Amino acid sequence: MRRTRLFLPTLKETPAEAQIVSHRLMLRAGLVRQSAAGIYTWLPTGLRVLQKIAQIVREEQDRAGAQEVLMPTIQSAELWRSSGRYEDYGKEMLRITDRHDRDLLYGPTAEEVITDIVANEISSYRDLPKNLYNIQWKFRDEVRPRFGVMRGREFLMKDNYSFDLDKAGAVHSYNKMFLAYLRTYARMGLKAVPMKADTGPIGGDLSHEFIILAETGESAVFCDKSLLELDTPGDDIDYDANLQQEVDRWTRHYAATDEMHDPAKCDVAEDTLITARGIEVGHIFYFGTKYSAPLGALVQGADGRQIALEMGSYGIGVSRLVGAIIEASHDDDGIIWPESVAPWLVGLINLKVGDANCDATCEKIYAGLRAAGVEALYDDRDERAGGKFADMDLVGIPWQLTVGPRGLKGDKIEVKQRAGGEKSEIALDALVDWIAARAGA
Repeated sequence: MRRTRLFLPTLKETPAEAQIVSHRLMLRAGLVRQSAAGIYTWLPTGLRVLQKIAQIVREEQDRAGAQEVLMPTIQSAELWRSSGRYEDYGKEMLRITDRHDRDLLYGPTAEEVITDIVANEISSYRDLPKNLYNIQWKFRDEVRPRFGVMRGREFLMKDNYSFDLDKAGAVHSYNKMFLAYLRTYARMGLKAVPMKADTGPIGGDLSHEFIILAETGESAVFCDKSLLELDTPGDDIDYDANLQQEVDRWTRHYAATDEMHDPAKCDVAEDTLITARGIEVGHIFYFGTKYSAPLGALVQGADGRQIALEMGSYGIGVSRLVGAIIEASHDDDGIIWPESVAPWLVGLINLKVGDANCDATCEKIYAGLRAAGVEALYDDRDERAGGKFADMDLVGIPWQLTVGPRGLKGDKIEVKQRAGGEKSEIALDALVDWIAARAGA
């Protein structure tokens, strides 16, 4: 993408309403703009990040055996009345009425919708297990939306739902998602710590939150330091073998949010107990027949009896993750994107637009990067160098290439890695191959 063509309205000053780092940087770097309280328009650069995060989530859900569906944002109030949650959910639910006076709502989650689908389409134990996921916009009418996309009213969420014949099968499905979540966050450059959690209004008796540690986190967390040293399951993971053993490797260590922390039950030595701030980036639940029984999601078992399906639900705040990654990865100059979610891997800076050699060299590098499949943002604006460098750091491009008359005299290009600020000079004729071998590695 050429910078002269890109819609990227960066800001030099921090908007007064931005209270936390991610909100400030998302506004300054031109990722989003507020449309209404807690509701944002995603601009081109922010949307690229959002889509990359969603794709990683999608790939790991698929790898774990889940199947994607797309459910509506507007849901029937009758379904929620059937489950008993319509009145219980409270004022966070946005309730609406259509022209025929039918009660509807803007979905804050989708247990009722997906359970109704399964109740109507699956009738035999032979069709189980099933795990269906959905990446869709949700709405919760927060009384005080704040912190940008971290606590907005409208948000993009991956939610999925497992359906099994018995509790053992449901726990197996739960464990698959437990490990899939660890892999998902690791691919985004995050170390997520699973912590036993309160089930809240979702219900059930088994639940974990996935927390990333960040100084600006919303709540206090307590965990054994050894959890941060565990290796995330690799690509060779077998979701149908030794699953419980792998989950136990994580859950046997103490980890709790402030609301679940009990000093009396914490047996971790003081010198190995981490007390920090954390940001929730995912939440998983097993809740048995809480929704399947009232909504009629029954199947005929092998003995001919009707059995209510055992269910679990699993959520990842896709749009929230954009803010969470920034909270965990930034410096005074701006965002530091992990390569896997960066809007572009490479930023190409032309220090002297109008100079024939600089222009021709930049065009050659830009074409070479594109041919090599490397996503690049080419700053071809006729502006001062300081502004170009500042924008590249603010937006957080992982690799930055600087082309100027002085370097070209020796056929050298300066390469800067955003994380750490390390600089190198690379021969022009080797540059594209050098970058392609490292970017995205």
